[in-house]
Amino acid sequence: MTAAKTILVAGTYDTKDDELHYLAEVIHGQGGKVLSMDVSVLGDPSRPTDVSKHQVAEAGGSSIEAAIASGDENTAMQIMGTGAAAKALELYRAGRIDGVIVLGGTMGTDLALDLCAALPVGAPKYVVSTVAFSPLMPPERIPADVQMILWAGGLFGLNSICKASLSQAAGAVLGAARAVEAPRRQRPLIGMTSFGKTVLRYMVTLKPALEARGFEVAVFHATGMGGRAFESLAGEGAFAAVMDFAPQEVSNHLFGGLSAGADRMTNAGGSGTPQLVAPGCYDLVDFIGWQAVPPQLSGRPTHAHNRLLSSAVLEAEERRSVARAICGKLEQAEAPVTLLLPNQGCNEWDRPGGDLHDSAGLAAFCDEMRSSSPANADLVELDCHINDAEFCEKVLEIFDGWVASGVVQAHL
Repeated sequence: MTAAKTILVAGTYDTKDDELHYLAEVIHGQGGKVLSMDVSVLGDPSRPTDVSKHQVAEAGGSSIEAAIASGDENTAMQIMGTGAAAKALELYRAGRIDGVIVLGGTMGTDLALDLCAALPVGAPKYVVSTVAFSPLMPPERIPADVQMILWAGGLFGLNSICKASLSQAAGAVLGAARAVEAPRRQRPLIGMTSFGKTVLRYMVTLKPALEARGFEVAVFHATGMGGRAFESLAGEGAFAAVMDFAPQEVSNHLFGGLSAGADRMTNAGGSGTPQLVAPGCYDLVDFIGWQAVPPQLSGRPTHAHNRLLSSAVLEAEERRSVARAICGKLEQAEAPVTLLLPNQGCNEWDRPGGDLHDSAGLAAFCDEMRSSSPANADLVELDCHINDAEFCEKVLEIFDGWVASGVVQAHL
């Protein structure tokens, strides 16, 4: 028999006592175990929890007394959020929990995002929230692989409506803990960013070529949440090297598109991970396709990728600002960086004759990249398009050199 999985059940037990105990009952009823965590401030649970609110506050470097003395609910819950995140990670690393479920309204959800973000990608994490899928939650706050369900009709007290949400969530997190195949580092992992093959195609060539060299390759869809997952793993030092060839989320962050957060393109460098970088789709800003074009992007060519996602083209001076932003981020890197600059274009739609082609804008970007490239980066200019075979050939040539010189470790 497989050992029973233990789920961390977290919430404000002073106000959500019945609901949190109901979650525990469902998990127990399905053969799981529960470890309870109280993140209340003012009140107390009806019975002791496994992790008390005092332990939570202390894990965050503070105390319940300090949270109360602040006289501000936002400050108090941030204290508890910091502590809950630290305590959850401690429990997970110690092997005491196999997954987590957090329940709350806006206050509890704010804390839940911090707690879940502290756990590594692959750890089952579930949030039951009255504001699930709400625009109140910016993409950069949402953990990369979190699951959410709306806590329908559950703001105050149990009823048949909210029990449907709670029981589903309890079953889902326990099922995930039983079924999850956690990432195993059997081969060195390469993190690569891209989009679908209609716009960027290098991964079709590079992934099998790198796998033939003994590496595992994970390709991240750089549309906000994909970038968050990429950055989370890069910050953990999970990658032997990164091939960040679709940094469009930097452009998105600068111009109000689908941002992956202000730390995009910084975590690999901060963790000492070697980086191969190219500016795929740097010239585009993504916006929600079923909404009106944002005012800051109006009056310029756009491409409707589908009914969910459209992209607007940046003008020449805006492209220069993107170049400076990318170079500024790479300047902070603590490991080797090679910056590849395909001077014939960086997405399939910007080829000559394409609906987003802008030769003057491309020239401005390339000029700014040449002048802004940081001293710690090797700038390699390529007389080709990013989707041409020559691009992949150069990537593999540089990568093979890194392996041969020991910059990239070929074995775990």
